Amino acid sequence: MAPHPVRSAMTAYLVRRLLFAGFVLWGAVTIVFLVLRSVPSDPARLILGADATEVEISQLRSQMGLDRPLVVQYGNYLADVARLDFGDSYRYHKGAIGLVVDRFPVTFQLAAVAMVIAVVLGVSLGVVAALRVNRLADRVVSVLALLSQSMPSFWIGIVLILVFARQLHLLPSGGHGGPDHLILPGVTLALPFLAILIRLTRSGLLDVVHENYIQTARAKGLPERVVIFSHAIRNALIPVVTVAGLEFGQLLGGAVIVETVFAWPGAGRLLSDSISARDYNVVLAAILLIAAGFVAINLVVDTLYGYLDPRVRLGR
Repeated sequence: MAPHPVRSAMTAYLVRRLLFAGFVLWGAVTIVFLVLRSVPSDPARLILGADATEVEISQLRSQMGLDRPLVVQYGNYLADVARLDFGDSYRYHKGAIGLVVDRFPVTFQLAAVAMVIAVVLGVSLGVVAALRVNRLADRVVSVLALLSQSMPSFWIGIVLILVFARQLHLLPSGGHGGPDHLILPGVTLALPFLAILIRLTRSGLLDVVHENYIQTARAKGLPERVVIFSHAIRNALIPVVTVAGLEFGQLLGGAVIVETVFAWPGAGRLLSDSISARDYNVVLAAILLIAAGFVAINLVVDTLYGYLDPRVRLGR
């Protein structure tokens, strides 16, 4: 019995995406290794500090494997990564991977809230801009999108803290607690992504409203509200959903700055603190876990997109 052509194409597509995901993870692992090994100062000396003796530094270098050839270091490094063995934190004296895994759900929570804010506001404002094209509402939304993408996240976070926490006393300035603690960091993290969704929704809706099936729906006498919200928006949001899934991985990586500004106890802040404290084992574990989350989310989105659109899985 011959294999089903659609099933075979989907299987081949999944195999290609899995191989590509594995290649991306290998690339991330290799880049992190090269960056850490290219630090001009001696990592052992940086970890122990200026008061350490040469004997202590030599012992730590031997413990970290820094006295071995670079090829041997790389092979041992890949083996440790494959076993998820990143060693212990020199700062917390605990397993590095355990520290990051404990903090990762908090980062995921922040990224999920930012995603909801960006999707709800981005799609809504994009629809308003498309329905009021070249009018005042369209121009205002376009300016807001430009400003939200051009302003750096750390500056936005500081301004929001000064206005809503220090001046108006409406929201907490940082920390992890109730739902109100999520508002300011969630908005700060969502704003750059918000601009992308506004423009994508606006352009997609403007393209869809000129399609033949939309004209046919209007010719049948359907109300404009039904034509827009039941037909046009549904098809215009297909690329929005795809981009939203891909951007969620970037929200995980972008949380590093936002978590530092708002003292959010997630993996991003742990990474920032570990870099300052030269806790390289935690740095390695945090970077690779964030990269793995990004790759996994992209793999899921690519798989769903290939399932929904045959042209993607067939390479057309």
